[in-house]
Amino acid sequence: MTSTSTLERSAGGRLTAVRWTRAQWMLLLVLCTVLALDALDVSMVGVALPSIGTELHLGTESLQWIVSAYVLGYGSLLLLGGRMADLLGRRRIFLIALGVFAAASLLGGLVDDPALLIATRFVKGLAAAFTAPAAFSIITTSFAEGRERNRALSIFTTFGASGFSLGLVVGGLMTSLSWRWTFLVSVPVAVAVVILGLRYIPRDEAAGRAGGKDTTGEQESGHDVWGAITLAGGMLGLVYTLVAAPGNGWGSVATIAGFVASTAVLAAFAVIENRVKHPLIRFSILKEGWVARANLSAVGLFGSYLSFQFILTLYLQSVLGWSPLGMALALLPTGLLVASSAPFADRLIERFGAPRLILTGLASLTLGYVLFLRVGTSPNYVTDILPSVLLLGIGFALAFPSINVQATAGIRDSEQGLAAGLIQTSTQVGAALVLAVTTAMVSGHGNVPEAGAALDAAAMLEQYRPGLILSAAVAVAALIIAATPRLSLGKRRQPEVESGERLLDTP
Repeated sequence: MTSTSTLERSAGGRLTAVRWTRAQWMLLLVLCTVLALDALDVSMVGVALPSIGTELHLGTESLQWIVSAYVLGYGSLLLLGGRMADLLGRRRIFLIALGVFAAASLLGGLVDDPALLIATRFVKGLAAAFTAPAAFSIITTSFAEGRERNRALSIFTTFGASGFSLGLVVGGLMTSLSWRWTFLVSVPVAVAVVILGLRYIPRDEAAGRAGGKDTTGEQESGHDVWGAITLAGGMLGLVYTLVAAPGNGWGSVATIAGFVASTAVLAAFAVIENRVKHPLIRFSILKEGWVARANLSAVGLFGSYLSFQFILTLYLQSVLGWSPLGMALALLPTGLLVASSAPFADRLIERFGAPRLILTGLASLTLGYVLFLRVGTSPNYVTDILPSVLLLGIGFALAFPSINVQATAGIRDSEQGLAAGLIQTSTQVGAALVLAVTTAMVSGHGNVPEAGAALDAAAMLEQYRPGLILSAAVAVAALIIAATPRLSLGKRRQPEVESGERLLDTP
């Protein structure tokens, strides 16, 4: 696909951005809305957990599955979803998966059985595993690398971060009506986006079709079927083992067997990828630029934040007795900071560089977590909670778009879906891992408070504190990784100039 937005060099040698057309802005709006919807869904359900637990009589470990079922579907198929978008057509994959997402949202808002509710969350995660990387790669192949792509990606990822942050507020509003509205509110939005997507998402030619060529001009044929099967199976087994470990026990036979089996399947996948002519995933992509470091930073960023939100929701509502709406308003500054950064995030990246913003953002997150460790059973909002809320908003606004820009910089168009799938898989698998460990720490620290249980507030806070410490520790680890120079698995591939091929710019 040719770029729909380019850069022109003026007589003075300066790069000047070409203005986007209405169609380009509508394309970006469609893609951004879907990412925000995915993030909003995760965040809203997090706010609704206590209400769901009360109505359906679920404890903390069971409530974890409301969150983890989505992560299970999302994290296990993201790499496959991203590559399938490259091979079968980004537009087709995007629209079909979004329709499935809408149907699962509708069903989730109507069911009463906890198992069916968890199943709909799993299906929504599967659908998002295809929409998210497809949307990401549509952007990276529709906007020229450099300032234009940075601008588009900054807006795109800020929509995602804003959706996640503002989901706390929207979730509080919806939960005040009924927790079911946290599912149903997504339906009309998804349907509207499908209609707009049919008009504004350009048709593309899949690189992997018989007789087709990728964007580098290389002839390709056939699909890596066994690679797709082993990748999906291995990731599904790994993520399931992670999210089930708190309930089964980390040293249980089921957990150990799950890790061994999933590792064996993923090892088989690695062998297949090194032998087939056209592999589903080119492992050497991890050697390029910031790809490895960006993915590890994403694990720390989202893993620590989702676990912190999980505990924060229970703390504010179970320990302090706040209403969902009151909690949402208390956390509103985080969402406002992230949302308000959208208009100038690309300019910040251009001026200071994405690596510096990643470091600054992770440092802000870390400080926010550490400051929150001071909270007690009767905190003062302005002095004890608000500083952390503001620091988290600043940290997410700076780090999230910058990590995504760095994760895809210098990658050829034919592998943008793969790069997008990698960074989003790191985000979701990191969330699954840290959340599973957090839940295990909370569950193993005294009696787990069941929904509606009358426990001493101080005792409940002590049960949650190890999870808060873990979030801070994970953020510190991510900060160290981001600050480590030249953390990659080899030398970066320098793009070659071939006949008709665009030389990739590097930020």
